[in-house]
Amino acid sequence: MAVLNGDAPKITLYTNHGCPYAHRAHIVVKELGLQYDEVIIDLAKPREPWYLEVNPRGLVPSINFNGEIITESAIVSQFLADAYPSHLLPPSDSVDNALKRARINFFTDTWTTKAGSFWFKIALEDSEEEKEKLTQELIGVVNKEIEPLLKDAAPFFGGSSKLTFAEAIVAPFILRLYAFAKHGLLPKSVTDGLDRLPNFSKWAAEVIKHDSVTYIWDEEKTLEGSKKKFASLKAQAKKA
Repeated sequence: MAVLNGDAPKITLYTNHGCPYAHRAHIVVKELGLQYDEVIIDLAKPREPWYLEVNPRGLVPSINFNGEIITESAIVSQFLADAYPSHLLPPSDSVDNALKRARINFFTDTWTTKAGSFWFKIALEDSEEEKEKLTQELIGVVNKEIEPLLKDAAPFFGGSSKLTFAEAIVAPFILRLYAFAKHGLLPKSVTDGLDRLPNFSKWAAEVIKHDSVTYIWDEEKTLEGSKKKFASLKAQAKKA
């Protein structure tokens, strides 16, 4: 792996292990083998002034990379993958590589814009009937939009034997879909339906057990934090 300026970078990752967006950056740095210092940001409390100077939006992840601040999960992940071309994302130095990048970007965009918000909507819904309606919509969207894009997964996107940038961006949400359905935060019909999709189910099974996806994953703590967050959001919605 190439190293910028001939030296190992100094990276500080501002993160929270329960946040799926911050999780993206962890997958990337793990796959790239980059060393980093970690600062945990408590998302349950108002951000401290010093962190708002790092990231005025108060979100995670942010990184300090050799003195440069970079924010927003997809941008942080993209920057690192571009700075250190690898199996995650090849450099844009040929038409073939540009095509691979385009297909990966289309996959992540499709997940984000078509399917990515369903898990949150389902978790916030009180009506079991509405939960099931949204669940079937999610399964239909994944079947139509995502399933065909995984036809050549082997086991990862685009026929790769190694994790790609497609998985780095999407994996935190796939992991949560399966964990939340297993523990009742989402209906079990979510994963029952997804598991009937042959391409998606085989791919997802590999994604959610990969070391780079699970190394910061604390299922019990994430479930506990998510339950509290969903309960708080529901209470706020009722007051509005």
